[in-house]
Amino acid sequence: MTFDKLWILNFLLAIPLLVFLQILAKRRRRKSLAAYADEHLLPRLAPLESRARAVVRAVMFISAVALMIFALAGPQWGEHYQEVSRKGVDIMVCVDISNSMMVEDAQPNRLERAKREVADLIRVATGDRLGLVAFSGVAFTQCPLTLDYQAIQMFLDQLTVDLLPLRFQGTDLGAAIEMGMTAFDPKSSTDKVILLITDGEDNEEAGLKAAEKAADEGIRIFVLGIGDPAGGPVPSLDGSGFEKDADGKIILSKPDENTLQAIANETGGDYIRSEAGDFDLDQLYFNGIKKKTEAEILKTGKITIREERFYLFLIAAWALLLIEGVLRERILDIRA
Repeated sequence: MTFDKLWILNFLLAIPLLVFLQILAKRRRRKSLAAYADEHLLPRLAPLESRARAVVRAVMFISAVALMIFALAGPQWGEHYQEVSRKGVDIMVCVDISNSMMVEDAQPNRLERAKREVADLIRVATGDRLGLVAFSGVAFTQCPLTLDYQAIQMFLDQLTVDLLPLRFQGTDLGAAIEMGMTAFDPKSSTDKVILLITDGEDNEEAGLKAAEKAADEGIRIFVLGIGDPAGGPVPSLDGSGFEKDADGKIILSKPDENTLQAIANETGGDYIRSEAGDFDLDQLYFNGIKKKTEAEILKTGKITIREERFYLFLIAAWALLLIEGVLRERILDIRA
């Protein structure tokens, strides 16, 4: 037997106090009666119940209280299996981890801002299966589609620009989209979404071509652009300052909003740019993904349900209180 609210059983420690209070009340009653009549006249003036009956009534009352405490604690034994399902869509979240995501035109930087946005999404995307792709010059699946949001959060926390070797730096939006597409089951009728989070500098210029393939497969792409249109200097990987071009000038990374908008339009998705708040992705989710996709039931298997048995304790407690009440009424009838 297990209990849903085990802490409630601590109230059983008050049972001895209840016994003491009953004994004390009984003694005070006898003393009060003795003050009005001689002890040998009390049985005629105010008949008292026998000691045995008093003990029985007290035991019944205290046992009923104990049983009610057990009932409140939620006793459970026995179990059955229940198939559970959730209603949602499949969403592959593709996060840019290229070095330009370290630009600080979004606070504290573009990558950390992107991770905060995804964390907000995880909190509101109840029922949707989420997966995670990290990309820069290449892309890889960080976490496959799952309903385990804690796992998604764990993999999200691990995203840094150092996950890939230096030779893979750059931004290949095409690789990100194609990797996201491989995560979906082509036989599934569930609506499929790729959520692209990037500063939009498509160095390989393959993003729009990949979006065309996604559109052919019925996959919508929604894009969250990270970064100020004015751009910002790119920190060097060795931490010595900022990246510079061949002429020694500091390289500015500017979001390519035209490309991102074109990718979203190609698949019937939406594009928004992350502003100062931390809820831009929430808006894209509720006003875009939820409105343009149709949620389907995603079966998640069976769960074990423990059988609630509190009612047995309540029935026993009510029965004891009923019997105790009948015995009390009989004493009152005798006195009358």
